[in-house]
Amino acid sequence: MGLPQCPCQEPPNRDIRQLSTQSNAVPRRTLPSTMELLDAVTLFLALCLSCLMLLSMWWQMQGRSKMPPGPMPLPLVGNLLHVGTKNVFKALMKLSKKYGPIYTIQLGTRRVVVLCGYRAVKEALLDQGEEFGGRGKQATFDWLFKGYGVAFSNGERARQLRRFSITTLRNFGMGKRSIEERILDEAQYLLGALHDTKGLPFDPTYILSRSVSNVISSVLFGDRFDYEDKEFLSLLYMVLETFRFTSTSWGQLYDMFPGIMNYLPGPQHKSFKLLERLEKYMEKKVKANEETLDPNSPRDFIDCFLIKMHQEKQSPSSEFFLENIVMTALSVFFGGTETVSTTLRYSFLILLKYPEIEEKIHQEIDQVIGRNRSPSIEDRSCMPYTDAVIHECQRFYNILPLGVSRQTTKDTQFCGYNIPQGTEVFALLGSVLKDPEHFERPEAFDPGHFLDDKGQFKKNEAFMPFSIGKRLCCGETLAHMELFLFVTSILQHFRFESPIDRQDLDISAKLVGFANLPRDYKICLIPR
Repeated sequence: MGLPQCPCQEPPNRDIRQLSTQSNAVPRRTLPSTMELLDAVTLFLALCLSCLMLLSMWWQMQGRSKMPPGPMPLPLVGNLLHVGTKNVFKALMKLSKKYGPIYTIQLGTRRVVVLCGYRAVKEALLDQGEEFGGRGKQATFDWLFKGYGVAFSNGERARQLRRFSITTLRNFGMGKRSIEERILDEAQYLLGALHDTKGLPFDPTYILSRSVSNVISSVLFGDRFDYEDKEFLSLLYMVLETFRFTSTSWGQLYDMFPGIMNYLPGPQHKSFKLLERLEKYMEKKVKANEETLDPNSPRDFIDCFLIKMHQEKQSPSSEFFLENIVMTALSVFFGGTETVSTTLRYSFLILLKYPEIEEKIHQEIDQVIGRNRSPSIEDRSCMPYTDAVIHECQRFYNILPLGVSRQTTKDTQFCGYNIPQGTEVFALLGSVLKDPEHFERPEAFDPGHFLDDKGQFKKNEAFMPFSIGKRLCCGETLAHMELFLFVTSILQHFRFESPIDRQDLDISAKLVGFANLPRDYKICLIPR
């Protein structure tokens, strides 16, 4: 007697052809076409992007409660499309026409409050200087300084280093007769180098940088460099190339997305190598000074820092240690070299373009100084036109149009807005220097902006190329002295000629980023 067959089992003798026939009777599933797959992927990406957009909008609504208005940022890239990288200052000024003098943008992951015009900048940096006294970000320099040194530090560190730097620079003659003598001595070396050009065309970039840098070098290092010193020329190259990078489109892109671009190929890595070499050079100078230090007879700025460092060695709150001495010395060297030399390059270019301005300066020099003695800083009060031209060069070209970014030190009420602690702030110095409420023809080069009806020099409260308030440039007084003494010394002995038609001279900036840099040009200096 056989076992009953389980109804769930296939009969063992079932015909395979019958199975095949039944199988063919079931409809087959067809694979999706390529177009259907693309449509699905597109829909998925669109949904993801929409979610990110909604998230960004929600973040803006939450994070900007009572903050200044501004364009809505896109996910990841922020307001890159609004700002671009070619001329950030121009783009920010354009946005101010829509959103007003105080507005908010996002650069990559950084939320930034932008201040335009004299009123907004003055109220923030001067009237509320304590709240806006923090240092913001500048990715290229942050890569090296990392919060050390007088220029890029914050809090108690910044206060200690700034107080020391100002006091020490004054002790070495800043604003006094002794620093004037250093400048005039250097002017003699410069005049000799200019005579050696024999009236032939030359690029003034490095010859001016060498002279200006030697003034601050004599304070920092206790001595000047020979103009042909290869190490000195290498230092100037590194400083100039770093400034150039920060003003390029690539430099602006790096400033917005440093976290990503650190891992991508590009010219930023060349800048990093240059900055490393500058750091190593400064470390070498500090070490050499330490080995020969006499605490009773400081020779230069570095010696004074080393003495302070030894005095406060046991103080846990002291900011006088190796990293800060190296980065402070680098900050002073950078600031004392590039900004003044760039202004002089622009001044030469303006005088090439407008010979009638040069002629008026020549007349004033001949009347006040003559040909037989060196200029002095006391002559400035008797030379209003020359002084006005120098001020107008600084105003018209605004070497640092964005300023050096600030940061709020605490939650701040400002012009009816709430700005959280740690918010980055761009106080656009270029917008102040071209504020139509303070300069009648802001887009034109006009020395009359600094002359009254009687032709005497007049101050303008909106003239702030070195910023204002608690972060005012430590070297402002030195810069004013250098500009006046170098310009008058050169024009006392030379007149300018252009190797090309003056009408073809382009006086607009070549690069406008962190710094505003002139185009390359050549000039002929003809002895008077």
